[in-house]
Amino acid sequence: MAYTENMSYVANITLAPNGRVVIPANMRAELGCAAGGTLLARLENGTIILEPVQAAVRRAQALVGQYIAPDANLADELIAERKAAAAIE
Repeated sequence: MAYTENMSYVANITLAPNGRVVIPANMRAELGCAAGGTLLARLENGTIILEPVQAAVRRAQALVGQYIAPDANLADELIAERKAAAAIE
């Protein structure tokens, strides 16, 4: 295992015949992933990126949060929209 200039971990990982890989223990620890934990895998520009689902959710929330007023209550807005639609029916 080696470190890159931005202190990222780099490791050679072998792909098993069944397609499985083993993520090194120190990488799993750094990610906070325990046995049975869930990772999100995405293919981006020819690179496989693995991240904990919670990290992906936080990233999505931050992205969406840029477009929502801080005092907005989306649940209340959705309920009001559904009630209005039901009243029309």
